[in-house]
Amino acid sequence: MSEVTRATTGRRIFIDKQTPQSYRAMRDAADTIRGAAADAGLDRVLVELVNLRVSQINGCAYCLHVHTRAALRAGEDAQRLGVLPAWRDTEVFTPRERAALALAEATTAPADTAAADDAYAGAREVLTDDEISAVIWVAITINAFNRVSIMSKHPVRPLPRQ
Repeated sequence: MSEVTRATTGRRIFIDKQTPQSYRAMRDAADTIRGAAADAGLDRVLVELVNLRVSQINGCAYCLHVHTRAALRAGEDAQRLGVLPAWRDTEVFTPRERAALALAEATTAPADTAAADDAYAGAREVLTDDEISAVIWVAITINAFNRVSIMSKHPVRPLPRQ
């Protein structure tokens, strides 16, 4: 039996349902962090770009599904969503967004200390201290939710065609 088959034949526990008080605490923390991000001046589109980029790196299908829809509702457009994995190779993101994306990536892969130092230095040039803190907290939070969804194998089902 292949590893893929073995991994998908057993039903996974949805840990958010199995231990709802822990998940509620994560949701409460996420609400607080979302409020702090807004208070720091980060708009919803930027927060969703961070959520999406981190979820892309982590390969979390469920969070990609949720946050793509949230980004579209917040006013993001399809072109920018489509090129987000290659954001460095485009001209469609502002310097502020680029700094936030680099910082989110560094938060997601902290073992690469050189990249983290570069991202932090770049963020210091265009983001306030409050914005830097908020971006890092948003990235930490979505990383945690990615792990919940990946380990639970939360499903992504097709949406009705419009």
